[in-house]
Amino acid sequence: MVGQAGGKQPTINDVAALAGVSKKTVSRVINRSEFISEKTRKAVQGAIETLGFVPNPQARALAFRRNFLIALLHDNPNAQTVLNFQQGVLDAIKDSDLALLVRPVDRGSDRLLDDVRTFLEKQRPIGAMLLPPISENDDLAALCETLGVRYVRVGSAPLDDPQHCVSSNDHDVVKEAVRRLVDLGHRRIGFVRGPEGFRSAAEREKGFREALADAGLSLAEEHYAPGNYRYAAGVEAGEKLLALAEPPTAIFCSNDEMAAGVMSVAHGKGIAVPGALSIIGFDDSPTATHIWPALSTVRWPIRQMGVRAAQLLVPDFLGAGAKAIDPDPAALTSTFVERQSVAPPGR
Repeated sequence: MVGQAGGKQPTINDVAALAGVSKKTVSRVINRSEFISEKTRKAVQGAIETLGFVPNPQARALAFRRNFLIALLHDNPNAQTVLNFQQGVLDAIKDSDLALLVRPVDRGSDRLLDDVRTFLEKQRPIGAMLLPPISENDDLAALCETLGVRYVRVGSAPLDDPQHCVSSNDHDVVKEAVRRLVDLGHRRIGFVRGPEGFRSAAEREKGFREALADAGLSLAEEHYAPGNYRYAAGVEAGEKLLALAEPPTAIFCSNDEMAAGVMSVAHGKGIAVPGALSIIGFDDSPTATHIWPALSTVRWPIRQMGVRAAQLLVPDFLGAGAKAIDPDPAALTSTFVERQSVAPPGR
């Protein structure tokens, strides 16, 4: 990079002069306009590199009428899920000019739409990613459309057109996990649900009940426990289920945090895992391998879903390296991971 004589910073006018194009053309190249020929684009980029020109981010934002931000909106009780998704997004945008802005919201608020509207109008992000359960709110997606903000909805089942949605296969993989318990000989299988109003909770429960039905079994009312994806809910569920006269020989928990809570109660009661009780969770969070015995669980590809969400949201702002991450749709498929927390009943 040669820069300018006397230490003067090169300007967009200098780039235009060296490339033999107009200032407006340079601006279009910088802002990745689709209406520029490859020859012109290369000439401008060559001039930028030669001069060592650094675009002014404020000027770019003004020209683009958006800040170079993408927003992540969530109301999720599981902090690890949010962090893992964020990491995937950051993996995708690390070589771009974009920054990630994270905004917690209250899905139960009467002002949800007004608050999100104010946030989007103030911050002017290029796009927004909606994590469950707010991703299931059609009005939020419509608001993004109205404001001209790109959006992607993340869920445990398809929620929108493919260009606006990243989804996993919770229902199918839970059926697989529960079939494994049935194949091992379990017939009294307990279930700890996720929070009311979460599509993920509904999909996981649906998969659980269908697996039992396929095996000619049903979920006994006393073997059912509500939950909210938090450790304390798992403890409460464990206290309820393991105090029964005929407790379950296996328990499926709708996430790893609650599974850890159930396991803690079992240890406290002297119930051997997996000798007297098998436990399965969901997420494959760090918790799954930080407890003993290591937890059998469903590996939810939430980090890869973050990558894919960014790829869908801002493909024109990502470099070739980012676009090549996780090109296989199979990377978004949840899988059952069997570890030491499951065994035949009464082993």
